[in-house]
Order: sequence, then C-alpha cells, then structure tokens
Amino acid sequence: EPRPAAAVCDAHVVTKGRLEAFTDAVIAIVMTIMVLDLRPPSGHGFGDLGHGLLAKLLVYALSFTFLAIYWNNHHHLMHVVERIDGRVLWANMGLLFALSLTPAATSWLGLHPNDTAPVVVYGLVLFLSAVAYFVLTRALLALHPAGSRLATAIGNDRKGRLSAVAYLAAIVVAFFVPGVAIAIYVAVAVVWLVPDSRITRVIEGGDGTAS
Repeated sequence: EPRPAAAVCDAHVVTKGRLEAFTDAVIAIVMTIMVLDLRPPSGHGFGDLGHGLLAKLLVYALSFTFLAIYWNNHHHLMHVVERIDGRVLWANMGLLFALSLTPAATSWLGLHPNDTAPVVVYGLVLFLSAVAYFVLTRALLALHPAGSRLATAIGNDRKGRLSAVAYLAAIVVAFFVPGVAIAIYVAVAVVWLVPDSRITRVIEGGDGTAS
C-alpha cells in the first residue's frame, strides 16, 4: 500500500538530517585531528615560538578556514535541499574523503612551507575538495527541478568554478614560486569569507537570482 505523501516527505527530511549530522561529525573530527599536530615549543620563551611553530600555526589557520567554509556552505546547502538519493550519499562521501586529507597535507606544509612538493600536494587537496563539492551539487541538482530553491541558490556556481581554476593555477605556480601559490590559496579563502547573499535570500524566502 502506498505511503501518504507526508510520510514520504518526512522520510526525506530524516535522511537529509542524518546526512548533515554525519557530515558535521566528520568535519569536526578532521579539525580535531588537525589541531593535534600542533605541538608546544621545547623552550619556555617567546622566542621559541618562531622555531617552526609560527609557520605550522599559520597553515593550520588556513586549513581551519577552508574546513569552516565547507561546513558553512554544506550547512546552507542542506537548507534548500528537498530530497537526496544514493548518488548524493556517495558524492557527499567523496567530499568527506577529500576533506579528510586536509590534516596530512597541512602537517607537511607546516613543516616545509617553502618547498615545492608540500605546496603542490596541499593545492591538490584543495582542488580535490572543490571538485568533490561541485560533484555533490550536480548530484543534488539532478534531483531538483530547474526552478527549485536549490537551483536558484546555486546558480551557475561561478565562484566555485573560478576557485578550482585558481587552485590549478597555484599548483602550476608552486613549481616555480611556492610562496606565490600559497598567496593564491589565501586569496581564495578570503573570497569565500565574503557571504553569498543569494543563498541567504533563498533560505529566507526570497526568490533570488542565479548568477
């Protein structure tokens, strides 16, 4: 016997809630693992802070910012999602896999911020995360009509596409000037710190405009 429409809707809400809760938990664990790599200096003076710890702290702050940006975007995304399916679940797992690589890349870059390989690997993790988030949004859009709140909120995701291009450019630059590549990573993070008013308007009930 077919279930009432309300029951089907409730099932989707529960599933979406579990997906968001699981994602929140994994990102929190990734952040915790990342901070555990920070060790206090062996000395007891302020001068001891400059012996490698400052670089590790700055890289940690950058990685924490990226993780926070993904958590915020994912949180807002779930506000306008009406249904999910198996493809979405696996796409979300792909995003979590990419984000879970952040602690290892952060640790290596913190130890060798001026070397090419760690900067390149760090950029690859950022690029992989951006691609994984893009795949997640495409999987969600495939389940929603063109005029849905989700489609309006995402638009053509120009900022996401440009960020991926910036990561690729930074990876190439890292082979020649690693410091410039890191500057590009920081610039992308700063751009994402600026709130996107489009999705906020959609969540609050406005129609928004895709851009």
